[in-house]
Amino acid sequence: METFVLGILEFNSIAIGIKALDEMVKIAPIRIIDAKTVCPGKYIVIITGDVAAVDASLTIGKNVGEGYIVDELFIPNLHKGIFPAIVGVAECKLWDAIGIVESFSITASVEAGDIAAKTTDVTIVEIRLGIGIGGKSYVKMIGNIHDIESAVNRATDYIKMKGLLCTSTIIPRPHPDIKPFFL
Repeated sequence: METFVLGILEFNSIAIGIKALDEMVKIAPIRIIDAKTVCPGKYIVIITGDVAAVDASLTIGKNVGEGYIVDELFIPNLHKGIFPAIVGVAECKLWDAIGIVESFSITASVEAGDIAAKTTDVTIVEIRLGIGIGGKSYVKMIGNIHDIESAVNRATDYIKMKGLLCTSTIIPRPHPDIKPFFL
C-alpha cells in the first residue's frame, strides 16, 4: 500500500516563506506540491516525499521561519483522497449530503479533511487554500448524511481546538441544480 506524506508551513511573511522554501529544498529530496502567496499576504509551502525528507525539510523551514509561522502540519500517513482535493476538485459520484467546514487557517483545513476522510466514509471533494477568500480555507465533502454529520463534527472539533474555526454547515439532500457550482 502506498503511503502519502504531507508537510505544510504557513508563514505570515512572503519573503521569509520564500527563503524557508529554498532552505527546505536544499536540505532534503522533497517534491514541492505548491508554494505561493495566499491572502492576506501569507506564504504557503506544501511538500511531499519520504517521511525522513519531509521531516528534515519542515525542521529547517521552521528554523528559518521562526517567529513568522502561522501554522504547520506534518502527516506521515495522509489519506489518499487528500492530494486530489488540494490540487483540484476530486471526483464524486454520491450526491446525498454535503458538508463544508471553513477555517481561518489553510493548514487546519487540510488536517481537518484528513481526519474526516480517515474516520468516516466521505469523499473530500476540495480543500480550498486561501486564494481569493481572505486567507481562509475550507473543506468540501460529500457522502451519506450520517457520515457527513460525523465528518463535519470531527473536523470542526479539531479546528475549534486550534481556535481557527470560522463556521461549518451540512446540506442534506442538496438540490441537483447546485451540483455544477459545488464541484
